[in-house]
Amino acid sequence: MLITEVRLRRLEGTLPTKGDLWEERLVRPIDIYPEYRVRNDHEGGIQTPDGFKITTHFVEIHTDEGVTGLAGPIPEGVAYIIAKHLRKYLIGQDAIAGEKLWDQMHRGMVHGRQGDAMLAISAVDCALWDLRGKWLNQPVYRLLGGPTQTKIPAYASMLGFAVLDAGKVRERAIEYKEKGYRAQKWFFRHGPMSGTEGMKKNVELVRTLREAVGEDYDLMFDCWQSMDVGYVVDLAERIEEYKPRWLEECVMPDRIDSYRKLSERIRIPLSGAEHEYTRWGFKRFIDSEALDVIQPDIYWCGGLTETLKIAAYATVHDLVTIPHGHSSFVTAHFSAVQSPIHTPYQEYLVKWNAVHQHFLVDPLDVIDGMIEVPERPGLAMEIDKSKIEAEDIIFAA
Repeated sequence: MLITEVRLRRLEGTLPTKGDLWEERLVRPIDIYPEYRVRNDHEGGIQTPDGFKITTHFVEIHTDEGVTGLAGPIPEGVAYIIAKHLRKYLIGQDAIAGEKLWDQMHRGMVHGRQGDAMLAISAVDCALWDLRGKWLNQPVYRLLGGPTQTKIPAYASMLGFAVLDAGKVRERAIEYKEKGYRAQKWFFRHGPMSGTEGMKKNVELVRTLREAVGEDYDLMFDCWQSMDVGYVVDLAERIEEYKPRWLEECVMPDRIDSYRKLSERIRIPLSGAEHEYTRWGFKRFIDSEALDVIQPDIYWCGGLTETLKIAAYATVHDLVTIPHGHSSFVTAHFSAVQSPIHTPYQEYLVKWNAVHQHFLVDPLDVIDGMIEVPERPGLAMEIDKSKIEAEDIIFAA
């Protein structure tokens, strides 16, 4: 079965919202500069009175047997790389030879071992897995040897919810616990340059959440690579009594020595590496014993093919692998073939999932705190034509 076309679809649509979709943003590495620290900008679309306007892209891989693989959504820059740089490694090739195609794309993109180029390889890889599942009329997890579990406990990732209003924090935490989510992850709004007042607000967030959900409930906190060793040590000492399950992405991703110093100085477990790429990048983290939980993003780190290799290496070191929640569909198929002790949760980014799954016929949702693995062939993603307000086929060749 040969690849005949690599099509990039640009879709526009509107996600209905009650008020603003994004209530608050998280702390960011660039917040060390005051002009950025006060900005309350958000990604993924534009808020309008009619709803949240989304413009995004999907990749389709077509074959001479009429089977098509789908992946996305992806940003325009990533779609451009697929069209202008990766297409030449795909047209005319055997669509089933995924390992060969991954290796050729990786070797062909000598300046693309990280960043948008690796996001492009990841999207192509996921589309090829979708295609192979449809070709065999099987869900992808069966191609991988699963399932080990058909329902996966979900934790609610609360990015975009208000964190500076204790009343709203308490209300939302109780709401999502009552929905059945097995745990929640919240995002700090302040970093080192926000001073003592920012630190107090971060601690208040943790305290409010613990009081809201009680003792026997996992809470995780994301620093989004925006802090430094001294600040995190201070923060950890102040919040340790509230028993966080982990602190996530405490410092910028290449600073592995800083992660190792933190692991030696604080008692709260550390997670991270969602902004790392390929098995070689994750090997640095794992070998340094810097993290307790690794979080490859399947749409960023090299695709499902590469994530399986990363997770296999992690199990050698008895580490937990919980992928970053960019794509719930492909992550569900991944989680379904892992040992439950090594993948005890799946992240569900509540607001981002509304955006990322807007154009899909049957979005993957959380029911009673669990994600049920789709049984349909491939990754079980299908574009809902009724959601499309405008469409272009871009970068055609």
